[in-house]
Amino acid sequence: MDIYIIFLIFLALVFDFINGFHDSANSIATVVSTRVLSPRYAVMWAAFFNFIAFLFFGLHVAGTIGKGIIDISIMDNEIILATLTGAITWDLITWYFGLPTSSSHALMGGLIGAALVKTGTSALVWKGIIKTVAFIFVSPILGLTLGLLIGTAVYRAFRNKAPGQVDHLFRKGQLLSAALYSLGHGGNDAQKTMGIITGLLFSAGFLKGEFHVPIWVVLSCHGAIALGTMFGGWRIVKTMGQRVAKLKPVDGFCAETSAASTLFFASFLGIPVSTTHTITGAIMGVGSLRRMTAVRWGVAGQIIWAWIFTIPASALISALVFYACKILF
Repeated sequence: MDIYIIFLIFLALVFDFINGFHDSANSIATVVSTRVLSPRYAVMWAAFFNFIAFLFFGLHVAGTIGKGIIDISIMDNEIILATLTGAITWDLITWYFGLPTSSSHALMGGLIGAALVKTGTSALVWKGIIKTVAFIFVSPILGLTLGLLIGTAVYRAFRNKAPGQVDHLFRKGQLLSAALYSLGHGGNDAQKTMGIITGLLFSAGFLKGEFHVPIWVVLSCHGAIALGTMFGGWRIVKTMGQRVAKLKPVDGFCAETSAASTLFFASFLGIPVSTTHTITGAIMGVGSLRRMTAVRWGVAGQIIWAWIFTIPASALISALVFYACKILF
């Protein structure tokens, strides 16, 4: 394995770390904002469940990213370099401004941008792209709907309980819901980097036979995203935990449970979704139960605009990097 391949694998793990740093803030935003856990213990809790997620999920999402967005036969070192550069750059830009955008769609945009410059539209696998793009809308709507349904059911079930009793119970319940959400996050997001690394190894001839993900790739990707979670992403915690809607422990429990259910569903179908979109939708759904004005729709609008720009922005950066590589090398 030459030094360039090793560098690209390292760069992929850097992306995975940044994904954890950027997106996993969503895993702890509700549990921190409701003061169920301190930030230190929250990131440790989320990181642990990020890491062990591979024990509960298959590797369908890795297969979609590795061979379901662009034709794997055109994948080469320059495409991987451009893809990761585009995704990492967009992640860092949006992290700086505190916008919880999707690392998943930044990665997909990077793949598309580089492939278009290299081969044109013939390189795109439309089935995988359409399925993933559709879930840009499906995942937040499903998260919002489940948030409303679960929130309504919980509020009805505990309507005769004293507020102090409800708060005490769901402070404990939020530990479970945060764990489930972190499992869903690790089970979906870490697989995206697995798909990139496996696609790289496959195109370079290091993997023979069927497309499969080596166990060392699985463990290293889960380790990188868990490490990223450990370092937090406090700008995004503030946006998600308080600026979208102020949450109580019961609200956090309902939002996390709704988002986790959506992530489990998507991961079993092999669809790479945005954990950011999902938890945002769930928080909006739960927040609107009290009154529509409880959700700060202006902040939600800023987040949605960031979602819209993610794929084209990361695709543009990736295309420019790929073009520069061709000129320089």
